[in-house]
Amino acid sequence: MRAALKEALAAYEKGEVPVGAVVVHESRIVGRGHNLRESLNDPTAHAEMIALTAAAEERGAWRLEDCTLYVTLEPCPMCAGAIVNARVKRVVFGASDPKAGACGTLFNLVQDSRLNHRADLESGVLGEESGEILKSFFRECREGTIKRRGRKGEE
Repeated sequence: MRAALKEALAAYEKGEVPVGAVVVHESRIVGRGHNLRESLNDPTAHAEMIALTAAAEERGAWRLEDCTLYVTLEPCPMCAGAIVNARVKRVVFGASDPKAGACGTLFNLVQDSRLNHRADLESGVLGEESGEILKSFFRECREGTIKRRGRKGEE
C-alpha cells in the first residue's frame, strides 16, 4: 500500500486527483498507476485502470487471477468492472468512497455473486493516510494553491 501512496503523491504533483494503485504478483509490483484523467483528457485514466493495463502487459496475459490490487481509494464502478473482468484475486484499498465506491460502500461489484468472478476484499488499509492526501488536495484546490489541469479556466 505504501507504493500505491507514492503513486497518489505523483498524481498530486501533477494536479491530478491523488489516487494511486499497484498490482502485485508473488510479492513483486507488476503494474503501477496514478490518476491521469486531466493530463490525458481521458475519462478512463483512473489509477486502477492504468495499473491493471501495465500488469497485463508485464505478465503477457489479461487474466490477473493470482494478483492483488492495492489502491488508495475505493474503486468506482468502472474500475470494479475492470477488476472483475481481469479476474483479480484480491483488492486492498485505503479510503472508502461514499460518492462512488463500488467495493462495499455504494455497491459491491467485486463480490457480486451474479458475476462470473469475485475478488477477496480488504478495506481501510492505511485509510487515514489515503484520505488525508485527498482532503489536502481538495483543500488546496479550494484555496487556489493547486491548479487542476484540464479544468475550465485553469492551466
